[in-house]
Amino acid sequence: MSQLRIAVIGAGHLGRIHAKLLGSVDGVKLVGISDPFEQARATASELYQVPTHTDYRDLIPEIDAAIIAAPTDSHAKITRDLLKAGKHVFVEKPLTIDRSDATQLAALAGAKQLTLQVGHVERFNPAFTALGDLAVDVKYVEAVRASRFPGRCLDVGVVMDLMIHDLDLVLSFTDAPIRWISASGISVVSGHEDIAETRIEFECGMVANLKASRVSPEAARQMQVFGSNGFAEIDFGQPSLSLIKPSRDLTDRTFDLDEQADSPLGYADELFTDKLSAETIELSPRNAILDELHDFVISIQSGTAPTVDGVAGARAVDIAQRILESVEERKWYSNAKTSEIGPHAFPRQRVENAPQRSFGIRRAA
Repeated sequence: MSQLRIAVIGAGHLGRIHAKLLGSVDGVKLVGISDPFEQARATASELYQVPTHTDYRDLIPEIDAAIIAAPTDSHAKITRDLLKAGKHVFVEKPLTIDRSDATQLAALAGAKQLTLQVGHVERFNPAFTALGDLAVDVKYVEAVRASRFPGRCLDVGVVMDLMIHDLDLVLSFTDAPIRWISASGISVVSGHEDIAETRIEFECGMVANLKASRVSPEAARQMQVFGSNGFAEIDFGQPSLSLIKPSRDLTDRTFDLDEQADSPLGYADELFTDKLSAETIELSPRNAILDELHDFVISIQSGTAPTVDGVAGARAVDIAQRILESVEERKWYSNAKTSEIGPHAFPRQRVENAPQRSFGIRRAA
């Protein structure tokens, strides 16, 4: 089979990573890079020794596939143009910022029998891929994802920027529709929400509590997964994975603590030797971005669906948009004014705090 000719659209941070890693993927050739900014093009040309273009459309006749690492608000148009031209597409997350665009792109890729893959890279994190049977029949998920202020990706808020990673992971556990969503968020320094939290309940009974911040002094990428097969604690940053699996009498509810122990206070050590088997999984180092690029190429060559296809990407966008709608509608007071609703709400000086403030003033004097 001849080499796949691939272009990278967007020569920023992620675009340069993709361009570099493509050199380690068998069966492909990087044939060009596009970016509207001259300095980005000059840097890419020097690093990768390939032609660069201001307009991505100039590359269409020269390629079989493209990797889109452009700003999020341009994903829909670029992806649509490439799919209509018969090109396979890998697009960085999120697929789009609008659910209707995402759904249409997934349908277009399906109709044209083209590979559309979305860059939800945590699906390839070794700590996640090692979950095994604990990823089956999941009932409760808790996740925290935080970063220092990035200074980029500011065309979207923290839900589309960070939380969507965990949304995609949660959605990979179930195909069940969502029963209910509640969310809130706060804008701290940008024009979008910089801190957000949500609770999602699915028709299958699974519940997910997710938190995200991009104004955190310390980074965090952690998830806890509870299900019928046990409990998993994941650190995507390390990466690391700890598993706890219950004994049969715990899962079938025949265990009786009163019968097993004279004093529950003294049962902790025995619990984690006899009833809850704890294990830290040894993980082999992997480059998750390289793995997803391999997945993209294999999908094109074999005609099979990638791990995160357009349908999965569109589903994540739909849920993220529903969360954002809930964030916008969040009333911070029972009798909230317009200025007290949503992520840009002005905090009200509460009357009940006045005595405490007065005391502080008198004490200072």
